[in-house]
Amino acid sequence: MRLEVKAWNQLSRKEINDIFSLRSEVFVIEQECIYQDVDGKDEKADHVLLFVNNELVGYTRAFNENIYFKEASFGRAVVKKNHRGEGYGHLLVEKSLEHLKMNKQLPIKISAQSHLKEFYSSHGFVVKGEEYMEDGIPHTAMYYK
Repeated sequence: MRLEVKAWNQLSRKEINDIFSLRSEVFVIEQECIYQDVDGKDEKADHVLLFVNNELVGYTRAFNENIYFKEASFGRAVVKKNHRGEGYGHLLVEKSLEHLKMNKQLPIKISAQSHLKEFYSSHGFVVKGEEYMEDGIPHTAMYYK
């Protein structure tokens, strides 16, 4: 297993393809959520990639403040279905937090799928505000200071 953080211009074509494929596999097909995943923000993000045996099985994208939200943020957190339950989601969140803190990017706001509130709370995030719908899925704003 290896974790890497890369800027958009450091990603290979294969890595970009694998990122979009993984996000589509989980968010569009598995979660049956029809939305525009390629949103023009990937070029402004740093990309956290988790590989197992050279296969991309986990991913997040991280943003400095004033790019996605007023606060720093990360999102599109995803782990391939056949690799869930192995702790990779926790590793991705920890690496994303470490990367943003290293770049002095606090506080951090995320738009979490509501069923994952407890997961993100275990990393120090707190809920702020009411639940809302995003792309047909209940979400909750959560903050890390």
